[in-house]
Amino acid sequence: MQSTNQRAVVLASGGLDSTVTAAIAKQEGCDLFFLTIAYGQRHAVEVDRAKQVAAALGVTSHLVMNLDLHAIGGSALTTRAAVPKDRTGKERGQSIPVTYVPGRNLIFLSIAAAHAEVVGAPFIYFGANVLDYSGYPDCRPEFIHAFEAAVKEGTKAGLEGNPLHVKAPLLMLTKAEIIRRGIELHVPFNLTHSCYDPVGIQACGRCDSCLIRLEGFAKVGVVDPIAYAI
Repeated sequence: MQSTNQRAVVLASGGLDSTVTAAIAKQEGCDLFFLTIAYGQRHAVEVDRAKQVAAALGVTSHLVMNLDLHAIGGSALTTRAAVPKDRTGKERGQSIPVTYVPGRNLIFLSIAAAHAEVVGAPFIYFGANVLDYSGYPDCRPEFIHAFEAAVKEGTKAGLEGNPLHVKAPLLMLTKAEIIRRGIELHVPFNLTHSCYDPVGIQACGRCDSCLIRLEGFAKVGVVDPIAYAI
């Protein structure tokens, strides 16, 4: 019987951060169980990219779940509200943006915890980042620690002394540092998608996520291998 000691559920969006996170989990000896949530996001192309990344990394399993957060709304990513464009770093840091999806990471991590219990994975890898993030409260270490404590108390695994551990290896890295780490791990950046408001399958190059990504590649001195609409 295969050992489950090094199994890890990876929240895989198809984006740059989650892909680097997956590569780190693989380097650390984990068998990767990808979990991708199709939640009604306007940038649904990322789900297809997650499938491509899964194939490239040779994951053990890839579960794609449909979850209609569009029905709840409250975010520019799940409604027709305009996605902010061409904002400076200062503007991005002033308040929680309209691209915040209410409860998204709380919901995603809860599903990941359930999946981890079923497959016997002690780890959940999560690509949260607190330095270059766009002001999302559910990307902070305080949230991750609180979630980990709640899962310990609210799961069979936790009560039996096998608590799930949430690993966020990118938490305190800048985007440039994340990209450098990805280069070291030969991450297929060309397969990733980070844009909030794509033009067809091309990244817009103007939303907060595109700008943060482009700034990161510029600081590293490497050309971003994906196509942009501008």
